[in-house]
Amino acid sequence: MAKSPVPGRVKTRLCPPCTPEEAASIASAALHDTLTAVAACGVERRILALDGEPGPWIPDGFEVVAQVDGSFDVRLTAAWEAAGGPGLQIGMDTPQVTASLLDQCLAALLEGSDPPGAALGAADDGGWWAIGLHRPHPQAFMGVEMSLSTTGLAQANRLRSLGLYVADLPALRDLDTWDDALAITRAESHLATAVAVGAVQHRVGP
Repeated sequence: MAKSPVPGRVKTRLCPPCTPEEAASIASAALHDTLTAVAACGVERRILALDGEPGPWIPDGFEVVAQVDGSFDVRLTAAWEAAGGPGLQIGMDTPQVTASLLDQCLAALLEGSDPPGAALGAADDGGWWAIGLHRPHPQAFMGVEMSLSTTGLAQANRLRSLGLYVADLPALRDLDTWDDALAITRAESHLATAVAVGAVQHRVGP
């Protein structure tokens, strides 16, 4: 799930200190890092559920599915219906993700449940950064409030209420705020995201 990196529409919580153009540059770099990791992992299909217009920044080998209109739970449900399963879904907020971690998460989904169920990766802010499902479920996301400190717990409880076993995936930090951007890129200085964040940091100072 991702948005096209258009100024004023992406990473708005980075403003300030970022300008809308700088926030979009960071979003573009985060997309690059994320899609590079997905391209390198051992999956049969790579699907980008996109809000906005596709561009040359999408690597070869990705199927692009337009996100539907509506709230995020509606868009998530529609994206899963289009993709099917089993699968693992991430967003554009964890540019530090690696191909090996994605393979590890898929293995946890496929091997860790009997009967088949789900997998969930917590985000440090209380949300979630990754979710895996053996098959789409129409009620998996509906009514679960997003972007709250309780979203991850609510999502796990929803999956369990549907009778699904939920495998725990490693936790990651989302890149939502400027503090997040600095913390992630200090630890992962090789990322394209780190270059984009560094350009802003050079302008605004420590």
